[in-house]
Amino acid sequence: MSEEGVFKVSVGDKEIVIDEKILEILRRYRTTEMSLDQLAAALSLESWEEAYEFVKNIPAWILSIEPSQWKTMSRMKGVREEMAVEK
Repeated sequence: MSEEGVFKVSVGDKEIVIDEKILEILRRYRTTEMSLDQLAAALSLESWEEAYEFVKNIPAWILSIEPSQWKTMSRMKGVREEMAVEK
């Protein structure tokens, strides 16, 4: 996680920012017979090895979060930050 609270997963020299789009792809990977080659293509990675590294490096709790939950959590984080600034 970076300073701004944005989750990033390192894969080689790349960093993938976790957002609703990435979570949708991960959900499809988790619930269907999507191969690592297909996951690599969906994430614009170069090979299945990079897709494997991505899956290996992502925190397990992120895999269980639905994209709509992520969006809500992001909104709540923004509200909490605004409230902290107002005080």
